[in-house]
Amino acid sequence: MTIHGVSLGFAFAMLALPAFAQEEIKKEPAKVPPLAKKTYKLGPDSLPQDGVPQGKLEGPLLFRSKVIENTVRQYWVYVPAQYQAETPACVLVFQDGARATNPKGVLRIPTVLDNLIARKEIPVTVGIFITPGQKGDDFPATIGTGNPNNRAVEYDSLGDKYARFIIEEMLPEVGKKVNLTKDPAGRAIGGSSSGAICAFTVAWERPNEFRNVLSMIGSFTDIRGGHVYPDLVKKNERKPIRIFLQDGVNDNRNAKNPNRDWHLQNIAMVAALKEKGYDMTHVFGEGAHSDDHGGAILPDMLRWIWRDYPGVVAPKN
Repeated sequence: MTIHGVSLGFAFAMLALPAFAQEEIKKEPAKVPPLAKKTYKLGPDSLPQDGVPQGKLEGPLLFRSKVIENTVRQYWVYVPAQYQAETPACVLVFQDGARATNPKGVLRIPTVLDNLIARKEIPVTVGIFITPGQKGDDFPATIGTGNPNNRAVEYDSLGDKYARFIIEEMLPEVGKKVNLTKDPAGRAIGGSSSGAICAFTVAWERPNEFRNVLSMIGSFTDIRGGHVYPDLVKKNERKPIRIFLQDGVNDNRNAKNPNRDWHLQNIAMVAALKEKGYDMTHVFGEGAHSDDHGGAILPDMLRWIWRDYPGVVAPKN
């Protein structure tokens, strides 16, 4: 099976590397392909389609957190056209909300949700797209799709603070207007780069609340200690988490410090998750630290995450 030109068979073969081969990769991190000018184009699932009902995207709205003190952030809420208030909807929380909802960006998640929900390839899902926090009382309009100043602290830190923010504050806030499922199997959380390790941390800390993770070019690196995750995965009992990881072989390579080599750390995460028997798949492309590849395969990622959810229909090939 291929996803936008990337062989899943190749991806799974990477998992089968013997230990000595994996060690050789770590010994020679500089021997990677030259920076490829590979580009990934969006497919029809990421573009508006005739006859597909469009959901409503409300936002940006402001939220001041008590869990993450002295911060203000923006968020958007997507409600699909098929939503019915009497039926709890599944939930997709995605970090870096301004980029996730940008109609001219490479993620375009509301449009992807429109198309997949209409064909019942994923369940009826409410999207909650959240920016990182900005310290202080105001969220400057000049930030646009850039990074607020508390992003690294919130996204790259280990521990349960961000999970508490999502579970204790954001879900109840959105739940005032929309009927959201409390079933952890009906909740997914995702992100790109530091937003990806953040998403994994939420599920890792609270698998009784979130059991599905989408990770794009995940920063499982030593920014604020995240490089320890492969060892934590191996040392702890398997948690009921389903995860799809995407990365590129040219993702922030670092020959001098493997703990700061994004691709090596993603390889290590895949190996650890496989060793512990997690419900996991991954795709390694040719790109660098960019959302392009993740955006191109996002529809497939969502289909895989929700593949056996009640009411979901397998896509017609």
